[in-house]
Amino acid sequence: MSEAPAPDASPAPARAARRPARRASDVRIDQQPGFILHAYAWRETSLIVEAFTRDYGRLALVARGAKRPTSQFRGLLSPFSPLALAWSGRAEIKALVRVEWLGGLAPLRGDGLLAAFYLNELLVRLMPRGDAHPMLFSAYIEALHDLDGPGRTREAVLRAFELALLREMGYAPSLSEAADGAPIDAARWYRIDAQRGLLAVDGSVDELCVRGSSVLALAQGALSQPQAAADSKTLLRQLIRYHLNGQPLNTRRIFQDLRRLESEPL
Repeated sequence: MSEAPAPDASPAPARAARRPARRASDVRIDQQPGFILHAYAWRETSLIVEAFTRDYGRLALVARGAKRPTSQFRGLLSPFSPLALAWSGRAEIKALVRVEWLGGLAPLRGDGLLAAFYLNELLVRLMPRGDAHPMLFSAYIEALHDLDGPGRTREAVLRAFELALLREMGYAPSLSEAADGAPIDAARWYRIDAQRGLLAVDGSVDELCVRGSSVLALAQGALSQPQAAADSKTLLRQLIRYHLNGQPLNTRRIFQDLRRLESEPL
């Protein structure tokens, strides 16, 4: 009588372990270059910070326990300091996990410091969250470096950044041709229409009109002449005011108040 075949003694193949579903809070970004634009209190011991990062644009991050004396974030969440940021989460307000100070920028003082706060307010007010703007990030670093530097005038630094911001947001008009397609004429006057662009002025001019030569100088970043600098300021401020829906900037008001106080006798 033949023997029954022996049962297969080889082990059954192991079932693949099921990977746990990835939670939204598991998403983590590390070592992202960035700056703190603004911070405000959240609950008793925490802060919510608005950060500007190279690859993720403007973000809202909650720094839990940041106001505690023993917090790892204490002393690091200051504006104008180059940082490496780490955060987690998919929600609009993400959790700040770690901050590392990178250094490399000299501290700003006086009018340069106030001008830097002006740049931060522009970014918070005009740049939507979640859109990457690496070129604008580079322009921001350059502006912070030059605000107290020996090179460009502070006015030239501010105008260059305002123009870079408006271009990145899609708000800047062509500076090489007027709204009708004609090349900008250095000898003519122009008025800005935020929707259409630069309009040639054939009649009388007022304080909101700018010279064609100044428009061309702004396009080239050549604002060493006082008239070109003044006209460029007039042009860009009109565009900024329009896209802020006429709402005033706090930093500009503070700067004006300080200038008024300085001019008053003691």
